[in-house]
Amino acid sequence: MKLIATATDAEALDAYSTVVTSVAAKLAPSMISLSVFGRHGRGRGEGSGSGVAITPDGFLLTSAHVVQGSAGGSAYLHDGRELAIDIIGLDPLSDLAVVRARGGELEPAELGDAGSLKVGQLVVAIGDPLGFAGSVTAGVVSALGRSFATRSGKSTRFVENVIQTDAALHPGNSGGALCDGRGRVVGINTAVVGPGIGQGLGLAIPINETTRHIVSSLMTDGRVRRAYFGIAGGPRPLPPRVARASGHNSGIEVVQVIEDSPAELAGLKPEDLIVEIDDVPVGGMDDLQRLMDGARAGSTLGLKVYRHGTLIDAEITPAELEA
Repeated sequence: MKLIATATDAEALDAYSTVVTSVAAKLAPSMISLSVFGRHGRGRGEGSGSGVAITPDGFLLTSAHVVQGSAGGSAYLHDGRELAIDIIGLDPLSDLAVVRARGGELEPAELGDAGSLKVGQLVVAIGDPLGFAGSVTAGVVSALGRSFATRSGKSTRFVENVIQTDAALHPGNSGGALCDGRGRVVGINTAVVGPGIGQGLGLAIPINETTRHIVSSLMTDGRVRRAYFGIAGGPRPLPPRVARASGHNSGIEVVQVIEDSPAELAGLKPEDLIVEIDDVPVGGMDDLQRLMDGARAGSTLGLKVYRHGTLIDAEITPAELEA
């Protein structure tokens, strides 16, 4: 028996298509294809990826692993222009980098806030997978609050609140935009999780207050200074009795303590709930990362920790994280 689509089905498809096509049209002028060469500049095309214009005067946001080890390269714009790029700064511990295209007027993308995303929400990925510039895929936010470890030299950092999406990503999508339905960039695509190329799930670095601070530091200083705490964790509600006693509703549950880190030296343990750092309430890893700027390195900070039914006081001296 032949099935006939109902008007509702057709309308839903039209609405979905309208969102994706409008996002693609809005972001196309801001998307950049990157080709980079090595330190010695021998040849072109030693590496490639995607980038997003963030200022009219040439600043682009991309993934650190796209340009790491590179001395420069070229940016290819949607209108056919080719511009030389300079590497302004990169931060392997967030997998973010800022490069600048020389002498070109760019159309910057609108940056959004990943904190407003919901699981199941429509997102659109735009980039240059497998060398095909301006490719668009769509999917949903399949999970929020993921974390993954980044490394630079001997340093390890957990990137928190990573966005997981089932929008198809392939090599070359790195540094491209993950957008919400209004065309705002809410993430920078960074990795594909799966047994083979283009399989599995994609991950994106969220655009949030922490990310904006990193980007600002890269643009002005070419690097990011951080104080190093040494935990992986996530938000957890406080028991009612503790919430009443502390005046806070949630804290950071310690999931992992990095060996030989300031957190281990301070005696923090998995399942501890950190309620305050230096008298500032903390309810999630974003709060911690905002506090851990370079100025805190070497300073002793007070902690209020919930452990085994009791609120205890502790101290920690964050180190400067060498990247």
